[in-house]
Amino acid sequence: MIRKGFKMKLYPGCEEEYERRHNLLWDEMKESIHKHGGRNYSIFLDRETLTLYGYIEIEDEELWAKQADDAINRKWWDFMADIMETNPDNSPVSTELHPVFHLD
Repeated sequence: MIRKGFKMKLYPGCEEEYERRHNLLWDEMKESIHKHGGRNYSIFLDRETLTLYGYIEIEDEELWAKQADDAINRKWWDFMADIMETNPDNSPVSTELHPVFHLD
């Protein structure tokens, strides 16, 4: 199991919509995350900066990287592009965070 942390950024005024969409996360998207080895996935919002902090545990970096090309994942990126910072392909602008401490 590999622990990954990352950050993304919301557009102002989109906090409630971001949470609403995730509360209604498509079953197909959940299946895609699991199919690509993702588990124990959480996203937190810093309301002052609109920075999202994500945490996920994955089985394998190579398997997880393949999710970027999954059709349902691409559809999710397109669905979310209007409320957060994205790259030209609509993937979220995401910065990997360096782990500094962990306690089980």
